[in-house]
Parts: sequence; C-alpha cells; structure tokens
Amino acid sequence: MTDEQRGRVKIATSQKRVRVYLGGHLVADTDRPVLVWEIPYYPTYYIPVADLRAKLEPNGETRHSPSRGEAAVYDVIVDGVTAAGGALRYHDSPLPELNELVRLDWNAMDEWFEEDEPVYVHPRDPYSRVDILGSSRHVRVEIGGVVVADSHSPRILFETGLPARYYLPLTDVRLDLLQPSDTHSRCPYKGTADYWTVRIGDKEYPDIAWVYRTPLPESQKIAGLACFYNEKVDVWIDGVLEERPSSPFS
Repeated sequence: MTDEQRGRVKIATSQKRVRVYLGGHLVADTDRPVLVWEIPYYPTYYIPVADLRAKLEPNGETRHSPSRGEAAVYDVIVDGVTAAGGALRYHDSPLPELNELVRLDWNAMDEWFEEDEPVYVHPRDPYSRVDILGSSRHVRVEIGGVVVADSHSPRILFETGLPARYYLPLTDVRLDLLQPSDTHSRCPYKGTADYWTVRIGDKEYPDIAWVYRTPLPESQKIAGLACFYNEKVDVWIDGVLEERPSSPFS
C-alpha cells in the first residue's frame, strides 16, 4: 500500500455502546465510538477521551502513521493493573477527528463488548455482512487429484470482500484424511474455528480445512460443517472447475 493510498482513511461514527475491560476493571464506556479503517479489511475502535475510566500514563514512545500522523504511546492503568503501551493518542493529527480520541490496543485489553455481547478479534464492520444460504449445488473438493469431499447439500457463506465459502456436512467429507490441528482462529461474525490438516499418502496439507462447532448465534447455519480454503484446493461446482480465488488467505 502506498503512502497516498494509506492517506485515504475511512472514519465512521457508531451508535453502539462499547465497553472495554482490563483485569476485570472498566477501562472505557462509550455510546459514541469511532470506527477507523487503519487497513482496508476491517476497522478498529477509537474512544473519546472523556469516556475513559482508566489513567493514561505517557511512556515516552511515539509511533508514526503516514495517514494519521505522530502518535504518543501511553500505558493504560486501572485499579493497579497496567497494560504497557496499550493506548495511542494523536494530539495533532492531520485528521482532526482523531485528536480527542484514544486508540486502545485490542489485544492489550481483556474484553470488548458491543452493547452486552462480547466481540472478538476486531469490531464488526458495519459495511460488511454475512449471508448463509442452503443450496442443492453439487460441490466436489479435490486435493492433489484426490476427492476429499463430495456433497449435494452445501451451505454457502457469502461474506463481503471474501470468496464464497462452501460448508459441507461431515458425512460428505473424507474424515479418514483429516487430522485435528492445534490451530484455532476467531472471527467476530462466526466465532471460533478448529482446523484440520489433510494427509494424503506421505504429503500433508496443514490447516487447509476448518469447522465452527459452536458458532455465534447469527452463524448457526454452519455449525458442525467442514469448509476448505478454495484458494488452496480444487473445487468443482456442478461439474465445472472453479478458478482459485485471490484473497488475503491465498
């Protein structure tokens, strides 16, 4: 991404109540959070300074952003608990909307809530949506020329900015080729995914498939279904080989 591209930062206000906790103590409570797209894929929350409940202690460090300017780094302190370097403030940003806001480091905090529901990984993007549709399309998945899944009852997940994902009943998958992985990932829209490595003969394809066993309520339709990275496998839809899509997971 060029400096010119990075200068085009999208900023939007939200009507959600957002609360942030550290060590069980309230760090921030606001009903006027600001969403800032520091990267194109998803936003981060900036909190009005007046809505902080924690102390910010400058640690002498600074960080520079081509789009947002020079930021002072702060330790976040609340009831004796400290998150070192857990906050940034842009006191004189070329984007004046940021000057009275605080950026709390997502991973430095323990819990984030939108209204009364926990949210993980990053804020939900108000311009993205997830649709999950039942389908009778014939989906066949091959890896190295070996059929690893064959189904006439997929659930197709359409997520803004990503390729369509084909979630398949486990009874339609070659479970004998799947080995549980230690890898797990979290999604603010779907929940926590467990991964599989596919082993065919002596060759392994690590973390190439996953399942959401207990997804978030809005994604219950994919519970217990297997999905493969169509960027990394061959997917046939109704007998036609799909071109492998390009995405951040390619």
